[in-house]
Amino acid sequence: MRPDTPAENVDHAAETARLLRTADLYPEDAEALLLRAAAHLELSGDRPAATTLYDRLLSSPAALENPHLVRALKASNLWEYGHEAEARAIIEGIRSASPRDPAPWVIVAESLESHDELEAAHETFTQGVELLLTGAAEPPYATRPLLHGRHRVRRMLGAAHDDWDRLADTLHTSPVPLDELHDPKRVWSLGSENPAELEAELTRLRAELGAYRAALSRPFPVAVLHWPAAELTELLTAYADLAAEYPSHETHLVTIEASLRELASSGTPNLGIVTGTVPSYEAFAASEGASPSDAALLPQYATTLAARGRAVAWPPQRGAGCWCGADRAYGECHGTTTAARTV
Repeated sequence: MRPDTPAENVDHAAETARLLRTADLYPEDAEALLLRAAAHLELSGDRPAATTLYDRLLSSPAALENPHLVRALKASNLWEYGHEAEARAIIEGIRSASPRDPAPWVIVAESLESHDELEAAHETFTQGVELLLTGAAEPPYATRPLLHGRHRVRRMLGAAHDDWDRLADTLHTSPVPLDELHDPKRVWSLGSENPAELEAELTRLRAELGAYRAALSRPFPVAVLHWPAAELTELLTAYADLAAEYPSHETHLVTIEASLRELASSGTPNLGIVTGTVPSYEAFAASEGASPSDAALLPQYATTLAARGRAVAWPPQRGAGCWCGADRAYGECHGTTTAARTV
């Protein structure tokens, strides 16, 4: 993770020197270490030295893990100290290359946005979103800044909501709606020199922070993982080793209900169900550096989904549909006495 602490709180020069020494000792990790060092240089105000590090990486004989990310960071840094033409050329090169990683798209689009190039920022956010999310069953977590950034720029441009904006709204979990968060008057007030406007914004931010802390203080539900029939079939087709965990879909559903009732009877509060998808599970496994065939990942995946606000409370309210997705009320489906038989 790149540092973001102001220069007055950190000795960025010392940190840069330490990271450079470490990169010399461990060349296999040089890319990550030099990117952190460049970030320290940017924060200290030595942007030309940061560009030198980006150039060092880009001219390295060793293949980079993410050359588009390095170029995006270089472009953003160049523009900040007067090299606009070069920055624009790099940004156009990144857009033409169409990287499959969302980070370069976010960086160059936000760079355009920060220099009031709202139309170009909108085009860049949209190009990245359409490339990475068209046809995706569930947007990977790393793509959310793309959707949120696009939503913000469209609000600044006064554009009406479209399907991507509605998806961004759906994925946004803060108690403050995106429309309010991205209100143009509010965004512009952050750069105001009027003390009254800044104090009003600080008051709003304090209220939001309080609501955010309150949300974090609530315990995450103990969540049980549910696979719809089609997803379970796809999962077991791709990862046959998981068949021992899921002998059949019917057994899987019965096991979920029985497990939740057992937890409830033992006094466990705040129970929930999270619904998995194969693309989401595969992305989670990749983020953990593990194989999706590892059954030990399943409870971790469920916990992660719950932590992201994906859990649905169990048991459903009286008269509500069953959690399994059947077109029946819970009380007539898995809520019956016989539905929780031990398997």
